[in-house]
Amino acid sequence: MPTEIHTFLADHRTALVQELTGWLRLRSVGGIPELVPELNRSAHWLAAVLREVGFPGVEIWQAEGAPAVYAEWCAAPGAPTVLIYSHHDVRVSKDEQWEETSPFEPALRDGYLYGRGASDAKGQVIAHLWGIRAHLAATGRDAPAVNLKVLVEGEEETGSAHLAGLLDEHRPEADLIVFSDTLLWRRDHPAVCTSMRGTILAELEIYGPERDVHSGAVSGPAPNPAMELARLIAALHDDKGRITLPGFYDAVAEPSERTRAEYAALPYSDEDWLARSDTRSIGGEEGYTVLERLWARPAIEVLTIVAGDPEGPSRAAIPAVASASLSIRTVPDQTCAEVAEQLRRWVKETVSDRVEYQLSVSPESGQDAYRTPDDLPAVAHLAAAMQEGFGAPVGRMGNAGGGPADLLTRVVGAPAVFFGTGLPEDRWHDSDERASIDVLTAGAATLALFWARLADG
Repeated sequence: MPTEIHTFLADHRTALVQELTGWLRLRSVGGIPELVPELNRSAHWLAAVLREVGFPGVEIWQAEGAPAVYAEWCAAPGAPTVLIYSHHDVRVSKDEQWEETSPFEPALRDGYLYGRGASDAKGQVIAHLWGIRAHLAATGRDAPAVNLKVLVEGEEETGSAHLAGLLDEHRPEADLIVFSDTLLWRRDHPAVCTSMRGTILAELEIYGPERDVHSGAVSGPAPNPAMELARLIAALHDDKGRITLPGFYDAVAEPSERTRAEYAALPYSDEDWLARSDTRSIGGEEGYTVLERLWARPAIEVLTIVAGDPEGPSRAAIPAVASASLSIRTVPDQTCAEVAEQLRRWVKETVSDRVEYQLSVSPESGQDAYRTPDDLPAVAHLAAAMQEGFGAPVGRMGNAGGGPADLLTRVVGAPAVFFGTGLPEDRWHDSDERASIDVLTAGAATLALFWARLADG
C-alpha cells in the first residue's frame, strides 16, 4: 500500500498545489473586524472541499466572527474515532516586508509555495485532505478505515477565545485527537512530536509623567517609564538565563533521561540551527541543550516594546507611557493561573514606586502545556507511518509553541498526538512564509498510512 499511496500523491501533486494556492488567496487574518468576511469565505471554502473529499456531514460553527469548520465521516463501526484539529485563520502580514511575493498572492518557487498560511496552518489541513484521498484510493474503500471528525477553528492565532464554548456546546466525542499545528524537525529526519508548551500573554504599561514632557525641561528628576520598563525586562532573567519570578520553577520537572536521549538523537548542530531559524546567536538557560530549552524548559520573551516616538522625527520628550507585550511559555505541570499570579506578584514587588503601572494578564485566555502519554500505542503507529511516508528515520521532538491541546483533551476526554508539516525554516508569523511541497506530500502519505495502521491496531 505505501507504493500506491506515494504514486497517487505524485500523480496529484499539481492538484494539491493548486488547491492550497486557492485557499491561500483568501485573506483570513484573525482579530481584524473588517476581515471577518474573509474568514467566513475561508470557512465556506474549506467546507466545500471537505464535502468534495466525501465527508457526508459538514457544518460551520459560528463564534463571533471567527467561524470554525466541523465535519464527520463515521462509517467504520468498531474502529477508533479520531478528531483532527487545526485552524484556518492566519497572522497579520506587513506586505512591504515580503520579497518573494505578496502575502495573499501565492507563488511556487524551487519546491516551496509562498504565502501567508502556507505552513501555519492551511498547508497542514491540505495534507490531511490529500491523506484521506490517498488512503481511499490506495485501499479502494468508500470511506476511511477509521471514523474521522475534523475541527478547523478560526481564531487560534488570537488565542482560541471561543473554542472552549464551541466544544462545550457541541461536545464532539473521539478516542484520539490528532493535533496538526506543529513542526517537524527536518525533511530528511522527521520526528514525532510528543509535547507542546503552554502560552500566557501579558501586557505591561508603565506610567511616568502626566504627559510627554520636553526632556530639556525635566531631564534628571523626572520618572522615565521607558527606562523603568527596560529595568523590569532586564530583571526577568538572572545571569544564568533563569526566570526570576519567585516560585516559577516549583512545578517545572527536569527532562527525563529518556526525553534527553530522544532529543540528543536528532541531527543537530549550532550552525544548522542558526541557518534554519535565522536567530543570529544562541542563548537561554544554562545547563540545557538548545533542543531541551526549546521543548522541555519554560521561557519568557518580549514581543513588543513601545515608547516615545517609534516612527518619524523624535520630539525629544520623555514619554508618559511605555508598554511591552510579554509571552510566557510554560511546560507540563505548570498552570496558567499559577504563573499569572507569580507574574503579578513579581511586578508589584519589583516596580519602582516613582511610577504607576497596569499589568493585564488573563489566565483564562492562556493555554496549558500538554504531553502525550508515554505508553500511547498511537505514537508507535504514527512513527511507523512517518517512516514509510517520509522514507527516513524518525525521531522524537517537542513543540516550542503553544496551542489548545490541553483544552481539547480535557473536553473530548481523549489523548492527543501531534502531527504537523511545518519546518523551523518555514518562517511562521514572518514575511515570506512558505511550505515545502515535498513535505506536504510526505505528510499526506504519512496520514494515509496512519489511518490504516490505526484501524489494524
